[in-house]
Amino acid sequence: MPIMKTLAVRLPEQLVAEIEAESRGRGVSKSDVVRDRLQGRPGSARGKPESLTAIADLVGSVAGLPPDLSSRRKHHLCTTGYGRKRPR
Repeated sequence: MPIMKTLAVRLPEQLVAEIEAESRGRGVSKSDVVRDRLQGRPGSARGKPESLTAIADLVGSVAGLPPDLSSRRKHHLCTTGYGRKRPR
């Protein structure tokens, strides 16, 4: 593990709130979030909107599945026979 040094910075309240929210959402420390943002890693909040924009046209484009699959997945799996024992 590399040696880490401490650096104190003053940030606007809005930016601190964003960092804290991302930290809670990702389950990592605020320091990890700040390091990721400074290094431009994809896991940081700056990379998310671009990736969502890139796949927006693909959302819901799987043919042959019901539109309410997320709320009725058990029903769909039962009707397709998934999980039943097959005759040998």
